Amino acid sequence: MFFSKISRQQLFTLIAISSINFSSMICYSILGPFFPPEAERKGVSQAVIGLIFGCYAFFTLVGSLVLGKYIVQIGAKCMIIAGLLISGATTVVFGFLDRAPEGTIFIVLCFVIRSINAVGFAGAVTSSFAVAAEVFPDNIATILGFIEIFTGMGLILGPPLGGWMYQAFGYEIPFIVLGSVLFLTVPLIMWILPKFDAVASHGSFFKLCTRVKMMLICFVVFTLSSGIGFLDATLSIFAIEAFGLTAESVGLLMVAVSLPYGAASPILGIISDKYPFIRKWMMAIGGIATAVGFWLLGPVPVFHIESELWLSVVMLLVIGFSLCMTCIPTFTEMLICAHENGFEESLSTLGLISGLFSAVWSAGMFFGPTIGGFITQKLNFEWGAGFQGGITFVAAFLLILFLTKEEIYKT
Repeated sequence: MFFSKISRQQLFTLIAISSINFSSMICYSILGPFFPPEAERKGVSQAVIGLIFGCYAFFTLVGSLVLGKYIVQIGAKCMIIAGLLISGATTVVFGFLDRAPEGTIFIVLCFVIRSINAVGFAGAVTSSFAVAAEVFPDNIATILGFIEIFTGMGLILGPPLGGWMYQAFGYEIPFIVLGSVLFLTVPLIMWILPKFDAVASHGSFFKLCTRVKMMLICFVVFTLSSGIGFLDATLSIFAIEAFGLTAESVGLLMVAVSLPYGAASPILGIISDKYPFIRKWMMAIGGIATAVGFWLLGPVPVFHIESELWLSVVMLLVIGFSLCMTCIPTFTEMLICAHENGFEESLSTLGLISGLFSAVWSAGMFFGPTIGGFITQKLNFEWGAGFQGGITFVAAFLLILFLTKEEIYKT
């Protein structure tokens, strides 16, 4: 068994990285059940709510690219600690925005605080992914699958916990409590995470990004995160209006995505490492399944199927599992593509790939709430979900064409 063979230092590193992802994701996900309705009461439109969610992703994108490139100069451990402190502080401050005046001041403060929070998040998560790949170079997908359990747990616990604390104690308490969780993670990281030394990479980052294989993988990652971002910004209002759910119940509904994602991650990670030849097809098939899930989530009006709570729950479960199937192999495939294009096996290269992965993921998290929120406001949730399914299908279809051509070329 793989986990029986790891060293004490590897075990400590795995604990540290898992705690980073768990605490970061639980703080990120608490907004979904109650912030959109709260913002609406402050006079914020659905489109602007989407932008507030989207700006977090945009600044995570920028932060990931910049910090991923300079991970060696800054230091992986230092970047993680600074990121957690920034993210924790801004999470707590965001909890006091209910005291801000309605309208423009509230909106501006939301944008500013979420943007700073995003940079801290980018530093912590980008560096943690690079460290994981550095410490476990031969089992990247397995380790990422294990880490995604804690990512999934954070996403699972965040919405219902946030919804419960909001209903029980009001707007401020969820942010104060969970922001404090990030602060408590810092001493653990300082104690058990070692210092990593490396030299800067000399490969052409721009050249790597223009490779067809890399662009297709990035497009797949983009569509996945776009769908998640869309759900974060719009699902709660849709569920409240269509099914009459409370904020606490909406939090439980969101677990339908996170639960299969977290549960399937370690299994799919082990499969990905043990059978590397199926990684690309996992991405393609998972993408198709995700598209179908979004099309039937509303469902899209062209199907002439009435919205039902049970159908939405089933499709959220499908989306959660298929997202996991698609996402788990992507980091490993991006790293292989980098090595095929002359990048050495080093922490610097891992930082670049981790930064690129986080940036593309964040681009989708910006696009999904922004465009999805706009479509939902102008049309409805059903068409917004249908659009997300459409772009996911296009990405998976293009990847299938590329893989088929690659197989024909090899034979």
